Amino acid sequence: MARYKDAVCRKCRRIGEKLFLKGERCYTPRCAVERRRRPPGNAVPRRRRPSEWALQLREKQKARLTYGVLERQFRKYFDMARVRPGVTGDNLLQVLETRLDNVIYRLSMADSRQQGRQLVNHGHFTVNGRRMDIPSYLVEPGDAIAWKRGGRNGSSPQFIQDLTVGIPKRPVPPWLRLDVANLTGEVASLPEVTEIETGIDARLVVEFYSK
Repeated sequence: MARYKDAVCRKCRRIGEKLFLKGERCYTPRCAVERRRRPPGNAVPRRRRPSEWALQLREKQKARLTYGVLERQFRKYFDMARVRPGVTGDNLLQVLETRLDNVIYRLSMADSRQQGRQLVNHGHFTVNGRRMDIPSYLVEPGDAIAWKRGGRNGSSPQFIQDLTVGIPKRPVPPWLRLDVANLTGEVASLPEVTEIETGIDARLVVEFYSK
């Protein structure tokens, strides 16, 4: 499987805005977008008005990088959204939001989607009581997600310990329910477009693939 091994902050600088890929660091002055506004590379970018295609490509890349999905899988999600009833752009965002690694992030059980993906890969979560190690697993209404307690030394990461003694670092969206005491979450319903806060214009993504 292909993996991106370069600095993830380069992705945000390429898009030109924060994608919140580094967790807590994105909220501090150490954020690369705050420190270095220019895109990565030594060449000085030319100031020109972007074409319609360039805007569509940028939005597609923004959505793909935000959720940490490779191009081939992202196109698969688009085809999945296109055959579903309803608006294709809304369906696409709904599919991306229901990925298990994103749900872990939305429940504040991970500082970033990348960290959520790593935790799922290592088998730290269960879905409906069964161990799940597939970050791309699409949850459905009624699914119960839980932190798999224990381990070799019986300890939990610091961010999990902080969650048990306080409140979530980020507001939990209405389509999810979080039980802090038991470190469990439940998918109450599929996310509505108004409940998805990513700043992604799905209409431009649909126009990009429709050409």
